[in-house]
Amino acid sequence: MKDRYEELTKKLAAIHDVHMARSILSWDQHTKMPPKAGDVRAEQLGTLDRIAHELFIDDDMGALLEELRPYEESHEFESDEASLLRVTRREYAKAKRVSPDLRAELTRAGAIALAAWVEARQKSDFTIFLPYLRRNVELQREYVACFPKEENDYDVLLDDFDEGMKTTEVRSVFDELKTELIPLIAEITERADAVDNSCLSGHFPVDKQRLFALEVLEQLGYDDESWRLDPTVHPFAMSAATTDIRLTTRYDEGDLNSLMAAIHEFGHGFYEAGIDPALERTPLSQVTSMSLHESQSRMWENLVGRSLPFWKHFYPRLQATYPEQFGGVELDDFYRAINKVEPSLIRIEADEATYNLHIILRFELEQEILDGSLDVADLPVAWNARMTEYLGVDVPDDAHGVLQDVHWSGGAIGYFPTYSLGNVISVQLWEQVRAAIPDLDQQFERGEFGELSSWLRENLHVNGRKFTSKETLERLVGGGIDSG
Repeated sequence: MKDRYEELTKKLAAIHDVHMARSILSWDQHTKMPPKAGDVRAEQLGTLDRIAHELFIDDDMGALLEELRPYEESHEFESDEASLLRVTRREYAKAKRVSPDLRAELTRAGAIALAAWVEARQKSDFTIFLPYLRRNVELQREYVACFPKEENDYDVLLDDFDEGMKTTEVRSVFDELKTELIPLIAEITERADAVDNSCLSGHFPVDKQRLFALEVLEQLGYDDESWRLDPTVHPFAMSAATTDIRLTTRYDEGDLNSLMAAIHEFGHGFYEAGIDPALERTPLSQVTSMSLHESQSRMWENLVGRSLPFWKHFYPRLQATYPEQFGGVELDDFYRAINKVEPSLIRIEADEATYNLHIILRFELEQEILDGSLDVADLPVAWNARMTEYLGVDVPDDAHGVLQDVHWSGGAIGYFPTYSLGNVISVQLWEQVRAAIPDLDQQFERGEFGELSSWLRENLHVNGRKFTSKETLERLVGGGIDSG
C-alpha cells in the first residue's frame, strides 16, 4: 500500500506547485506588477486556482484517500503519514462542496478588487471600492451556502482560517477583552500626556529605515539567501518554500512604523521557514492555523520587539542611525514612547492595549455585512460610529477608516479574529517560553535570539499543519485559548 501512498504524495505535490505559482503571482501583484496588468493578473490567478481545485477534487483523489484508510490506521497519529492523510481527507471533503467555477471566481474577484481598493485608499473614497466589496460579500455568501447550515454562517468562514473555530468561541473571548479594555483604555487616556512619544515622529529617510530593519531582522534569523524584504501598500508575508520567504513592509518618512511591521512579518516568515522540509510540497507544509500564525507575528512584534531587553541591545544602533532624533533621548524614554497606550486610527500601528478593540470592531461588522443586517454601503458610517464608541476617536476620512486594511479586497472575511486570538495565544506560549528559558531577558540584552527561535521551531513550527490549533494548544499549554 506504500506505493499508493507515494502516488497520492505525487498528486499532492503537483497541486502544491500550482498553488505556489499562484502565490508568487499574487506576491508580484502586491509588490512589483505594473498597475495596468491587474485585470489580466486576476484571470491568471483564477485559472491557476481552478486548475489546482479540479486536480484536488478529482474522483480518483477521493478513491485513493478511501483506499488508504487502513494505511493511515497502521501509523501513529503523530506520524507524517497519518497526519497527511487526515488533513488531506478533511480538505478534500470541504473542497468537494465548492465548484471549480466558484473557486476561480472567488480568486478572480478578489484580485480585481485589489486595484480598486488601492485607488480608493489613495483617493480616500469608499464609493470606488464599494461595488467590488459588495461582489466579494455576495461570493462569500455563495461559498457559505456550499456547506451544511451552521449555527452562524460566519462559522464557515472562520473554519477556513482556524479549523473548528466557532463564532460563539470568538465572541466569548472578545466579550471578556472588551469588558476589560474599554474602561481601562479610557482611564489610561486621561493620563496620556504622562508619556511623551514625540521622538517617534520626524524625518526618517526610507533607505535608512530599510537598512536598519534588515540589520534587526538578520540578527533575529533573516537569511538573505532565502528571504527578501520589499515595500508594499499593506504589509504581508508569504512563502513558496522553506527557502523562499518573502516579507513586505510599508514606509513613511515621517515615522518608524515600518520597523514593527517588518518584525511582525518576520514572525510569519520565521514560522513558515521552520516547517520540517520533509513536509515540503504537501498540505502539511502550511501553518497550523492563522491564529497560531498571528501568535508568532504578534509575539515577535510585541513581546520581543517592544521589550526593554530587546532595545537595550538595539537602541545604541538606532541612535547611531538617527543621531538627530534619538541622540538626546534616553533608552527608558524611548521604551515608554514605543509602548504608549493611545487610541489611534490605524490598526497595524495600534498599541497592545487598543489593538484588540480594532479587531473586535471588524469582527462585529463582518458578521453584519455577511448576514445582511448591515448594508455594505453603510460600512463607513458604522465603522466611524464604532471607532468613536470603542476608542473615542473620530475618523477623518475613509483612508484612515474603513479602507485601511487590504483583507476585504481579497475576500478574506473571517480572518481578522485570528489577530486577537493570536495575541492571546502569544501570551500563553510566552509563559511556556519564560519557564523553559529563565535567562531570556539577559539573552536579548546580548542580542541572542537563538534559544527562543529553537524553542519555537522545535515545539511549534516544525510540525507544519500536522495538528489543529486545539490539538497544538493542548500539547503546548495544556488547554485552549484563555484570555484570563
